[in-house]
Amino acid sequence: MEYIKLLGILIVIIGFALKLDSILIIVAAAFTTAIVSGIDIVTLVETFGQSFVSNRSMTIFILVMLVTGTMERNGLREASSALIGKIKGASAGAIIGAYGIIRGIFGAFNVGIGGVAGFIRPVLIPMATGAVETKGSTKVSPEHLEQIKAMAAGIENISWFFCQVLFVGGPGALLVQGTLANLGYDIKLIDLAAVEIPVAIAGVATGVIYYWLRDRRLNKKYYSKEN
Repeated sequence: MEYIKLLGILIVIIGFALKLDSILIIVAAAFTTAIVSGIDIVTLVETFGQSFVSNRSMTIFILVMLVTGTMERNGLREASSALIGKIKGASAGAIIGAYGIIRGIFGAFNVGIGGVAGFIRPVLIPMATGAVETKGSTKVSPEHLEQIKAMAAGIENISWFFCQVLFVGGPGALLVQGTLANLGYDIKLIDLAAVEIPVAIAGVATGVIYYWLRDRRLNKKYYSKEN
């Protein structure tokens, strides 16, 4: 009879197989599991509330994803591409580089702006591809598009990696401080941030220059015959 407690898993499997409403499936599975396990409704609701509070950061991430998906479905990508198409002289490398600088500044204050899923894919990549299309190419080469995706994700990682430690009290700085403390070095967070400033500037600048030069080479490779 212990296996009856797994009835909720069976409901989830059948529900998703039949492509029913996801939230309805999960709620039905939760209530079914509670009933067959002898858990009263009050305890179940309290468990839901405690789980929501303890995982509220993940809940906020899900809400951001839903908002981004809704905006993308209603023309966010097209609007981003059209906007950059109105700027003369814009290039994919320049746009990606500008984003890297902005991302670094926001990262220094521990302010997130969406990351790969929330900003890179729905906003930055369409802007970069729109810049390529305004230079005479009716359609971006599939190989070039993959390169643009890689460069956009790369500059996100570079800027965030090097600049997040500039925020005093951020997880990166605390990790470094704790590691050094275990090695016998008592370092203040403000001193870590001061040492990291030239490193962050050099790291972001190197990434920006590299992707700008790489974009120029890719344009020559894929579109030199068209021009």
